[in-house]
Amino acid sequence: MINSQEIKIGTCIRMDGKIWTCIDFQHRKPGKGNTVMITKLKNVADGRVLERTFQIGFKLEDVRVERRPYQYLYEDSTGCIFMNQETYEQIPIGKHQITGVDFMKEGDIVEVVTDTSDGTVLLAEMPVKTTLKITHSEPGVKGNTATNATKPATLETGAEVRVPLFINEGETIQVDTRDGSYLGRVNA
Repeated sequence: MINSQEIKIGTCIRMDGKIWTCIDFQHRKPGKGNTVMITKLKNVADGRVLERTFQIGFKLEDVRVERRPYQYLYEDSTGCIFMNQETYEQIPIGKHQITGVDFMKEGDIVEVVTDTSDGTVLLAEMPVKTTLKITHSEPGVKGNTATNATKPATLETGAEVRVPLFINEGETIQVDTRDGSYLGRVNA
C-alpha cells in the first residue's frame, strides 16, 4: 500500500480491480480544507484515461513493476514483437499498450513495464525524443515566414507532424513521442 501523496508519473496502482498508471499529477491546496492530489490515470488494459482526486493520506494498492529495455523487431497479427535485450526472449505487445507507437520504427529500444507478481506486460514506452527521417513534405513558400508558420510532413513511420517551413524532404528531425511535436533538425 502507498499513500496518495507518493504517486508520481509512471506509478502503477490497482483500483476497482484494474491496473492504472499515473500519466499526470498535481498537489492542490484549496483555500479551505485539506490538500488533495489530482491525478490523471491511464488504464493499462484498454488505454482509457480518467481524472481522479484523492485526499492526502488516502491508501492505495500499488503494483510492483519491473522496467526493462526491449528492442522492436516487427509487427504481425499478434501485435508488435519485441525482444528482451538480456535474454533474447521475444514477446508480442498490443499497439494500444505502447505510448508513442506512431513514431516507432524497427530496431528502436523501448522500456517495457511488467507486473512482478505474475509477469504480465502492462505497457511499453517509447523514449521521449526520437529521430526520424522526413519522407514527404511540400516545399516552403518564400515570404510566408513572418510568423511561426508550419507545414505537414510525413515521417518514415507514416506518422504526420507539423514542421517549420525551412525543413525539407529527406532531412532528419527530432520528434517528441508524447505529442508528436517537432523538436529540431538533426545534422547528419
